[in-house]
Amino acid sequence: MHFGLRKFLLFIFLIVAFGCKNKKDTSLSFSAPYDGQNFNLGDEFFIKLDVDKDFKVDSISYWLDGKLIATRKNADSLRFNTKNLTLGYRMITAIVAQDNKTDTINTNVVLKSNVVPKQLSYKVENVFPHDTTAYTEGLSYVAGKFLESTGEKGASQLKWVELKSGKTIQKTTLAPEYFGEGSLKIGDKIIMLTWQENIGFIFDAKTFKQIGNFPYQNSREGWGLTFDGKHILRSDGTNRIWLMNPKTFTEESFIEVYDNNGPVNSLNELEYINGKIYANVYLTHKIVIINPQSGVVEAELDLSALVPKNYFKTADEEQNNVLNGIAWDEKAKRLFVTGKKWPKLYQISLNN
Repeated sequence: MHFGLRKFLLFIFLIVAFGCKNKKDTSLSFSAPYDGQNFNLGDEFFIKLDVDKDFKVDSISYWLDGKLIATRKNADSLRFNTKNLTLGYRMITAIVAQDNKTDTINTNVVLKSNVVPKQLSYKVENVFPHDTTAYTEGLSYVAGKFLESTGEKGASQLKWVELKSGKTIQKTTLAPEYFGEGSLKIGDKIIMLTWQENIGFIFDAKTFKQIGNFPYQNSREGWGLTFDGKHILRSDGTNRIWLMNPKTFTEESFIEVYDNNGPVNSLNELEYINGKIYANVYLTHKIVIINPQSGVVEAELDLSALVPKNYFKTADEEQNNVLNGIAWDEKAKRLFVTGKKWPKLYQISLNN
């Protein structure tokens, strides 16, 4: 009886094993690139599906971040060049059509930078006074004066500032529950961000009367602002710079910023200068210069020598009151920088 049961179980096992071995596996996956594989921007790699030789396809369309990049009638490998892409995570999708059915599969790659940023030097051309109560979050040069926005709850302001004296010409103060961040004049309006309150304010540029607001969408927080002539560029404290519609203030896309060591986080105040994005990096005295097409950090500027010496009284003040504020006088080609509660604002020129 036991022998019969053993023979029966062996028979069932052989049927199952034989059936599994001979059953056609129609599942699809990527054999290349593997999920999360890293490449440097400009690298070429192969896109290849793991398809059984007996699996016949009608067509395969390949997509990158939702954009069609190639269509094939077979599962042969596809060579792909990354030189015109932006940095960060990119999703590759294959849509496989067979017998009026489709299968969709995905994989991800991470594009990084192998560009070692050029270390720039500078010269101080002029020095101006700066309001030592101003926790500077936004700074821009507009028609002979500065537009400055400041942070800290209960002390957040939007103001026009005279260049030579550093005195406030006009200002408005945010309600105490808001922590002010970057600002930007665009047309006859000024927009100003808040840090973690998930809202931006719209002001009339002449009267500083608030005329509207807008919510954030997918971005985490509000940090810095600038304008490239087409999009509002906005940082959120990560390595992302968001591209916003200048009429609706909605987020349309973003770039991710990398140097040769990886993602550059804590991007803060921004300025668009001669086709490049200049960005303060929070809790440092460094400015990074970014290619807006790719997100590559092409150069760096260390302004540690401008930090006020023996000025801040506590370690906490010294740590938080860092370099922040970049303004560009397009007409006269003057570059200005300052820091949070710094007593001075500097006009500098870069040595290339």
